[in-house]
Amino acid sequence: MPRSNIRRATLAALALALILGSIGGALMATEQPAYTLIEQHRGFELRRYPPLLVAEVEIEGTFDAVGGRAFRLLADYIFGNNQGSRKIAMTAPVNQQPLGRGERIAMTAPVTQQPSGEARYRISFIMPAHFTRETLPRPNDGRVHIREIPARLIAAHRYSGGWGEGRYREHESQLLAAVQGAGLSPVGTPIYARYNSPFSLPFLRRNEVLVEVERAPTALGD
Repeated sequence: MPRSNIRRATLAALALALILGSIGGALMATEQPAYTLIEQHRGFELRRYPPLLVAEVEIEGTFDAVGGRAFRLLADYIFGNNQGSRKIAMTAPVNQQPLGRGERIAMTAPVTQQPSGEARYRISFIMPAHFTRETLPRPNDGRVHIREIPARLIAAHRYSGGWGEGRYREHESQLLAAVQGAGLSPVGTPIYARYNSPFSLPFLRRNEVLVEVERAPTALGD
């Protein structure tokens, strides 16, 4: 690679590191969405989340590459590129969810193999709880969208360590197997939730796999 290209790539990486560092620092001590713990199962927690507002973008690429591009767009929005030029506090986690298979496709067995290569992903920042759809500043960038997510019953599996796709898929499969074993039905595609800075030590990171679930009316009430 020519030296000029190497220099540009290095500068781009440094710029991204600064953005992610700013985000990461905020992730370590900022607001997280409230939820009610319904039940504790082997391998996951069953949580009830209230309605949430999110700012999100859709990015096409590989699992490991889409985060940086999405972060830049979303960070630009919360740092003031919105109507009113208002700064919005960062919250945790940052969520990543694959698209293209439909958002409400029931899965009845663990996912043991996923398509490789590029796919389309939705990356979202959860907005602070004091905002409503009316009071949240509108993005100036048309690639950033605001969406309200209704209340959901979520199965959450927590783990630490690296952010690579292989490690994520391992824990995704563990969650889906545990959910099925508990008699619950996953709905839609799982969500990858990251709570920490990219510069945090892997063994200290909080990562989660989340999936919306449904259950039979005869099960324990929530």
